[in-house]
Amino acid sequence: MASSTMTSSPSPRPPRPNLAFRRLRGQRSPGEFAAAVRRAAREIGERVSCDARYVGRVEAGEIRCPNYAYERVFLHMFPGRTLTDLGFSPRSSVRGRGAREADEEPPAHTTSLTRTTGETEGACETYETTQNPHDPHDPHDLYNPHDPHQHQHHEQNHEESDVQRRAFMTGGTATMAAATLGPFAGTFGGTAEAADRRVHRVGTTEVGALEEAVRSIRLLDDRHGADGLYRRAAAPLRTAYELLDAGTTRQRTADRLYAGAGELAISVGWLAHDSGRFDDARSHYAEALATARMSGDPGLEAHAFCNTAFLARDAGRPREAVRAAQAAQRAARPLGSSRLLSLLALREAGGWAGLADRAECERALVRAQALFERGPSQSDPEWMTFYGEAELEGLEAQCWSTLGDWPRAARHARRAAHLQDPHFTRNIALYTAELADDLARGGRPDEAAVAGLRVLDLLGEVQSSRIQTMLAATARVLLPHRRASGVRAFLERHAGLPRTA
Repeated sequence: MASSTMTSSPSPRPPRPNLAFRRLRGQRSPGEFAAAVRRAAREIGERVSCDARYVGRVEAGEIRCPNYAYERVFLHMFPGRTLTDLGFSPRSSVRGRGAREADEEPPAHTTSLTRTTGETEGACETYETTQNPHDPHDPHDLYNPHDPHQHQHHEQNHEESDVQRRAFMTGGTATMAAATLGPFAGTFGGTAEAADRRVHRVGTTEVGALEEAVRSIRLLDDRHGADGLYRRAAAPLRTAYELLDAGTTRQRTADRLYAGAGELAISVGWLAHDSGRFDDARSHYAEALATARMSGDPGLEAHAFCNTAFLARDAGRPREAVRAAQAAQRAARPLGSSRLLSLLALREAGGWAGLADRAECERALVRAQALFERGPSQSDPEWMTFYGEAELEGLEAQCWSTLGDWPRAARHARRAAHLQDPHFTRNIALYTAELADDLARGGRPDEAAVAGLRVLDLLGEVQSSRIQTMLAATARVLLPHRRASGVRAFLERHAGLPRTA
């Protein structure tokens, strides 16, 4: 692998070894850890050319602060940690005079082929530039130069300009997230440093930008899944709560601000939830619930309890899921939305299924169907745009799957995938993954493999740890049937997926 051609600038004192980073490497060799870094980068749409030499320079303290691309990769690999936790110095202490201001938003997505804008020659010791993002001789690198899909993506990233990479999806969901969340981040600073600054009284412009950020996150998640979006959405959330402290002079604006901040907390919580960060999700949902209680907003309270119930079910706490869903229904009843109550009944049904209480589960499912059939109304919350017949079928499929009724679960999952709007790519992949698992467990390996291959075809557009976890479970079930028609092809393709670090 090509190493950096840049030379270190003189330092007034010897570099201090980065012991924290060395501890995180653990028992892996520098080469193995570098391969893990490259895999993690591809998961979030970044392209870095990390090799054993780079890892050695970090551990030796020669690289005091990584460039923005490496920063995003490292924070993806070690959720909940900051650069300081990883042993790096604050960026403001290592940047040259030509760098951007410390409170400016970092670039949305950069490749390692050129120096990030604002990195000066005087700061060379802290920033690696690289030329070959994949080493064909590295046994730990899963990049396949003969794969036409990977080759096409590789060529596109070379041919497009930096502006195009920031504006379109070819570079991954992190790019699109930055482009779409940009207006909100630009309005308020978009970084933790900006959130520390004193904010003037908030008006309708700021509140409108906050509400638009929430819509953008939901749209991106519907199309591409949560992975790669979570960390991009965390900075606007910090800014939103800073705005709450700043206050506003009009009650209506204050109400919108509280609602927007709470909805953003739920959206960010969902991104954490869907990408497997359950502790982070629980914290964000609790923050939204506290915001709802402080502002006396029953709609926000119902939404927070709704997601809390979903999280509890996924985390293996079915009784908590039932109670949270019932609390959500109590908060939602005065709102007059039958569709909202229908969704909350489904959340309750999921909890009962986890408790193996088939009778209570069926009663909740019947109630959900009856409420759904009353149709939409003006009282339906904006965030419920995802909830239609396909979602109803998909959530019912999950209930029957939890109860072990595989044929019934497969019927509902198949209908869900068929009914889903094609723009909701993430949900199509989710329902089809559910179908594949139900078919596999129901003794229909050939059909399960066909469904699994369809999901694999969608993973180029969708980054969701939930879906990848479901596929991994299906692959384990299908392993004894690897000689069946189509199963071997699915297992081989699934085995070639990049693994998380």
